Amino acid sequence: MSGPLDEIRGQITANDKAIIDAVNGRLRLVTALWKLKQQVDADQIDPQRELDLRAELAAANAGPLSPAGLERLVSELLALTKNELA
Repeated sequence: MSGPLDEIRGQITANDKAIIDAVNGRLRLVTALWKLKQQVDADQIDPQRELDLRAELAAANAGPLSPAGLERLVSELLALTKNELA
């Protein structure tokens, strides 16, 4: 098969690669943040910041991702970040 199906699949793959790049960028930034927090003896995890982030992302979500889907995605992203840095 080719044509529109392959075009859409190519766009999906490009989006998936962009997601991977964004997650890797996030991990680099969080790594830098964690190192800075160690230097200033700050808590590594800020529960209020996580709540604020969830609210900010929920407000920015224009769909079609559902609120429940977004919550699952953000929860997994935060868990993945913590696991990668542990």
